Parts: sequence; C-alpha cells; structure tokens
Amino acid sequence: MANKVVPAGYKAFLRQLKDRIRKSQISAVLSVNRELVLLYWRMGREILRRQVEATWGDRVIERLAEDLRLEFPEMTGLSARNLKYMRAFADAWQDEPFVQQLVAQIPWGHNVRLLDMVGDRQERLWYVAQTVEHNWSRAVLVHQIQSGLYRRQGKALNNFKQTLPAPQGDLAQQLLKDPYNFEFLSLGTKVQERDLENALISHVCELILELGKGFALMGRQYHLEVGGDDFYVDLLFYHIRLRCFVVIELKTDKFKPEFAGKMNFYLSAVDDLMREQGDGPSIGIILCQGRNRLVVEYALRDTSKPMGVAQYELKRSLPASLRGELPTTSDLERLKPAPANRLIAATKRKPRKKE
Repeated sequence: MANKVVPAGYKAFLRQLKDRIRKSQISAVLSVNRELVLLYWRMGREILRRQVEATWGDRVIERLAEDLRLEFPEMTGLSARNLKYMRAFADAWQDEPFVQQLVAQIPWGHNVRLLDMVGDRQERLWYVAQTVEHNWSRAVLVHQIQSGLYRRQGKALNNFKQTLPAPQGDLAQQLLKDPYNFEFLSLGTKVQERDLENALISHVCELILELGKGFALMGRQYHLEVGGDDFYVDLLFYHIRLRCFVVIELKTDKFKPEFAGKMNFYLSAVDDLMREQGDGPSIGIILCQGRNRLVVEYALRDTSKPMGVAQYELKRSLPASLRGELPTTSDLERLKPAPANRLIAATKRKPRKKE
C-alpha cells in the first residue's frame, strides 16, 4: 500500500470501524439486510462527521477503503465508491430510529438507486414506503422511478369523495394514476381501440404492473346481458384490497361527456349482475388519449357511480430487465377465485363492433 498522510485520529477511527464490522457480521446471521444497511448508515455517519468536524478530504476515503479491504478481504461493499454512498446515505437520512424502522427494510442496492435517481427527500421517502409495502425488486423500483410514478399516483380526475365511503374512497384515489404509462406496447400514438385492447391483453403482466398491486383480471370484452341485450366491457378486474369490481373502458380519442354515461350504465349492470355480499360498489376507470379537466368535472359532478378519468401514454418498450419480475397469468388467476358462471360468461363472449 502506498505511503499516504494519515490525519490525526485516523487509526483510532479505523479500529472503531473494524470492531463495528465484526459485531455486525455476528448480528447479520440473524438479519442480513437490516444489519448491513444499519452498518453502512453508521459508517457513513462517522465518515460524514469527521469530514465536517475534522475537515477530512475524500482522499482519506480511498485510504480507508484500502485498509478495510485488507482487514476484511472476504467482505464486499468496502470500496471507496460504496463508502461515499454510505456517507450520502447518512446525509440523506439523519435520524437513526427512522432508518431502523423503515429505510433498513429495503436492500442496500435499492437505497443506492434511490440516492442516484431521486433528489427530493419526500419523493424518496414515498418510494421507500411503496417498496416495503409492495415488495418491489430493484428492477421494478427503477422502472417505477423512471416512469414518474410518484408524480402520477392519485392524479386522475374522479368523483370518489362524493360516491364512496371515506376509507374506500381514499384508497381508490391513491390507486388511480394520470397518465397511465403504456410505453411497453410500442404502438405509437395512432392506434385503434381494438388494437389497444388486444395489445394490453397480450401484455397483461405489464398492464397489471402499471395498474398497481391488487388487480385481478376477470376478462376482456366481458359479456353482460341486460334485458335480453348484449353488452361488452372492455376490461373487467376485481381489486383485492378494495373488494370491488373495476370496469375499464379504453378510448383512443379525447374524453367526451357521453363516455361517463356509458360507464354509469356498465357499473349499474355489474353491481346488479355480479356484485356479491361483502363487495364494495364497482368502480369505473375511463382511459383516454386526452381530456379537458372542466369537461370531466362537469361530466362526473352529478354522477352517482364512482368513476375516474385518466390519460395514457404510448411510447417505448418495457425494459427487458423487468420481464422476469412480473407475475405470471396463473398468479393473477389465483388472486380472486370467480364463480363458474362468471368464468363461463367471460369465455363465451360474442364478437361485436367497437363502439
């Protein structure tokens, strides 16, 4: 190792870090990730404190990395680059109890991606909480950040406060996005509604990922018979947490007031024909390529059925790294066992022209 100038207090500091690593290695047998993240946070805090109080420069980090690797050759994560991430991590989250209770619940690699990709503390905290709640892999977390999920979540126009009880209305509000990101379809902006519907079903796992946790697909072009007439819902889901059916209608043009009237009809039919004891009121989502906020507000103002209106975007393909992270079709089917008559109705659809 090259002969380098060592600042005052360095050797004692190095001993402290070695002792801390040894103790953490023992505890890590019981809780690998939590102990590792806490170890990195505490190391980062000490590095940060000495750089502030004793004005140690970044060159000391290079020396520190060399000495720690000599002492712990079998341990990864002691590079100068990772020590700098530890310092940034401690600077981003300065309260140790908070780190223990929440941030240490997600892997170190997730925390590094958040440091790299999210500058705003509140936004970073939101992604931490969502990762814990939904158990996102690193690839899924990166995708959600890149798609701007934080800015889209809960932004769709809706009438949930007027039509749903507070707990369900608040949860439904959080679930809706605006816009929805269908970039994985690679269809371009000019597309027919049937083409869009077919493409979404062909990419049902990616669609479920974008819709969010809890959606179970019941069917496409779901057949409803009302008074002897046949009607077909574009996409019908059941939401596990809301315990209700979710009707999705796809539109390739700008929102029109009559879309709300048609959705109101579908929701009434689904509630009457399919809703069971314990199910909440069915919810409608109208997905359009564009919308006028005031027109949507007028259309939904006096509507008694809960529905939201959101836009969607079509651009590029879903990253290949995400494909292995998505649920399989069989996983989705197991979420909500449907009575046999529902499944028969879903499979015995009659062809119809798209309205």
